[in-house]
Amino acid sequence: MKVIVIGGGIGGLAVATGLRRAGHLVIVFERSSFRDEVGAAIHVCPNASRVLLHWGFDAEKARMVAVRRSIVASGSSLQPILEVDCSSFAQTYGAPWYLAHRAELHSGLRHLATAPEGPGSPVEVILKSEAVAYDADEGSVTLTDASVHYADLIVAADGVHSSAVHQVTGHATPAASTGSAAFRFLIPTETLQQDPETASLLEDGLMRVIVAEGVRRLVWYPCSNNTIQNFVGIHADQQVKDGEKEDWSQAADVNDVLSQYHDFHPSLLKVLKKATSVKRWPLLYRDPISTWSRGRLVLIGDAAHPMLPHQGQGGAQAIEDAGALSEIFSNLPSSHTRDEISSRLVLFENVRMNRASAIQIFSNAGQDEPWKIRERARKYLPDSVEVPSLPSEFMEHNFRYDVIKDSRSHVDSFTQKGIQLSQVGLA
Repeated sequence: MKVIVIGGGIGGLAVATGLRRAGHLVIVFERSSFRDEVGAAIHVCPNASRVLLHWGFDAEKARMVAVRRSIVASGSSLQPILEVDCSSFAQTYGAPWYLAHRAELHSGLRHLATAPEGPGSPVEVILKSEAVAYDADEGSVTLTDASVHYADLIVAADGVHSSAVHQVTGHATPAASTGSAAFRFLIPTETLQQDPETASLLEDGLMRVIVAEGVRRLVWYPCSNNTIQNFVGIHADQQVKDGEKEDWSQAADVNDVLSQYHDFHPSLLKVLKKATSVKRWPLLYRDPISTWSRGRLVLIGDAAHPMLPHQGQGGAQAIEDAGALSEIFSNLPSSHTRDEISSRLVLFENVRMNRASAIQIFSNAGQDEPWKIRERARKYLPDSVEVPSLPSEFMEHNFRYDVIKDSRSHVDSFTQKGIQLSQVGLA
């Protein structure tokens, strides 16, 4: 099968890797030149790391940090409110909880996708190529240079502003203000080590969520072999308006950060004063959509289910999408038909839509604020599964899930049903 992937970010390279391994010919069209692939840090939770490790991803080479301890602490006192020992999570959940710099994760995925070694044909990545139009029924995509490219399957992995969403659903998905925004910045560990007061706060593999009154919280964790400290500061911001366009790189100032967290512990304020490049991210919510595919076109990642940062699952859910597609399109008959592809896309939606939609709603609130999402999340969970109400329950729900195993189970049932229908002359 020939596959075109639109978007060469984490989700796009992950699905390209998975489909390559499944034996398909994959081309990635990416609008950027990959020169500015810096970004900040990202959680690679056990539900995602098990997929990457299954594919042979080298977490050590990507300088990922395994979480050893997680705490929720008071902003004013820094005293722990909740502590979790994460040192045995690899055994508990079947895979580690990693913290990664986006650029290093991206580089590792690009290597998996394009390296000559490995199963299947290396993925071709074509840069400076932006999609402007799709034909879902014909399986074509038109680029800005007016060239038209055809494939058996087109995967739109080009983010929340993807034009493919309208092609699939027939309408735009409006963005609603949450009344909050997030500051994002990195501080080199060495900078904090040079000051005795801030050096005393450093701990390898520590995930912190520091909370205060209202929606204010500061998420702090290391990446890049503990050489860089990543910060996300969520706060009320009435400048965020309905319909505003998501922008992950609006400029902000360290004084903006300090004004929001002015009543935090003095040692923490000394940490924040060392930030030199701060970005502001308006937090906008989009409802789950009713379908992710049409014809030969399928949405994944932020194009299908944009996430707010509260659960740390945005990248993980894109990787789950990639894992599911790679398993569902494994062992595709060489004489596959359009109906076969459509049937497998239905299977993909059956595996992914309810889980990702539930986590999309979970992501509207911190794990200590379950009352904010309980009612809306209920419709996407099986009757036998309760909406999590404690941080430990969110971890259990999010981390233990094995998308490879689940996808294989669905494929086995699908294949067995096809055999049975064939035996009675109905297929």
